[in-house]
Amino acid sequence: MNRLSGKIALITGAAQGLGAAMAAKFVEEGARVVLTDINAAGAAEQAAQIGAAARSIGHDVTSPEEWEAAIAFAEAEFGGIHILVNNAGISAGTTVEATSFEDWRRVHAIDLDSVFFGCKLALPLMARTVHATGVRGSIVNISSIAGVIAGHNSAAYNSAKAAVRHLTKSVALHCAKQRYGITCNSIHPVFIDTPILDGITSRFGREEGLAKLGRQIPLGAVGEPDDIAWAAVYLASDEAKMVTGHGLYVDGGISAM
Repeated sequence: MNRLSGKIALITGAAQGLGAAMAAKFVEEGARVVLTDINAAGAAEQAAQIGAAARSIGHDVTSPEEWEAAIAFAEAEFGGIHILVNNAGISAGTTVEATSFEDWRRVHAIDLDSVFFGCKLALPLMARTVHATGVRGSIVNISSIAGVIAGHNSAAYNSAKAAVRHLTKSVALHCAKQRYGITCNSIHPVFIDTPILDGITSRFGREEGLAKLGRQIPLGAVGEPDDIAWAAVYLASDEAKMVTGHGLYVDGGISAM
């Protein structure tokens, strides 16, 4: 459908899971994409599978210097950035009493600080790219339904993902005030069948683990990576040109309970 024709995207955490699915879907919809990941070999493998419209670079999203390198790489390879997807993240399931300060800081560094660095450091190039091409820009931050609905055993993860939701709103208002032509929205997935669920599927077995999680969701099933990829395509497309500062729940109805 070429919903993203003429656009250049940078997607973090793209060696597997949601990032890889979004990269493939973006290219199918006409975009050129830079896949970044701390797992440089995995990102390169995904880019090779996608084809000529994809490039990859190793990228520790907690490092401002590596953010600058990834952004410069996107400009050198494709000429700029229209779409930034802050997807890289980790899960952590411990209570507030059981969470060490080291783990607290690590979760926030990867899940929250990386989004701050991405928005702060990519926006100047994005604004220049939008101005030069006349093609609208988008930031899509992957939060979680855990940033809206808390759990007793996810203190750090709940905190970081909730902060991503609110940071998204601040960035959206900043971009609007600056008249950048860039929107900023967050996506809030429920359980999605990606490696982030390996802990529970290895503990209970894949089939039972997914069924156990699915029983918590009104629609009765764990989501698929393309469920999030399609949501990201929408928010990055011109169909969503009047949508900014919004949190899109892809949660099978769990937030309605």
